[in-house]
Amino acid sequence: MAAREPLNRAKVVTAALALVERHGVEALSMRKLAAELGVEAMSLYNHVKNKDDVLDAIAEVVFADISLPPTTPDWRADAHALADAFREAALAHPRTASLSLTRQLGYPAIPVTEAALGILSRAGYDLERAVHASRALLAYVIGTLLREMGSTSADPDGLRETALAATGLPHVTASAAHLAVCHHESEYRFGLDLLLDALALRAAG
Repeated sequence: MAAREPLNRAKVVTAALALVERHGVEALSMRKLAAELGVEAMSLYNHVKNKDDVLDAIAEVVFADISLPPTTPDWRADAHALADAFREAALAHPRTASLSLTRQLGYPAIPVTEAALGILSRAGYDLERAVHASRALLAYVIGTLLREMGSTSADPDGLRETALAATGLPHVTASAAHLAVCHHESEYRFGLDLLLDALALRAAG
């Protein structure tokens, strides 16, 4: 029988990521993670501090997977490219991404912030306003991702449309067919363009 390869932090994190992607964050425990690796739970603590340490480590995977786009002369195109890269990395890990988008993370998240600040600086923002603008941009992307991963756009039986139309609220009733579904990528792109329009106007003002 071949000797088992020694355990290390990377293997622990990889196994935790796989467990979360299969069964959800709520399924992760040190005991289940140890069983996934075929080891005793106590041996995990030689490589990770505790469950929170594991959660932070797998949350950082999304940021580590973001392919930061090259800089171009067009700040707005760069903002689109950065937002798209963030979204693509998050959607590649749909169950892990909720951790990445809501936990306070260390260095792996910093290059994304650096890229966003650079983009907004080239748009004409001073240092303080670039921070505010970059936070608005990243918050928008994070918010749409959380909505996308936590909901469904399907309404096969028209039940939601019927319920909305029955509210008696005039604007909701008139818009029921549109409110009943959400095409996430279209919504994301519409909102991103709207935000970048506003950022461009504020930079010029």
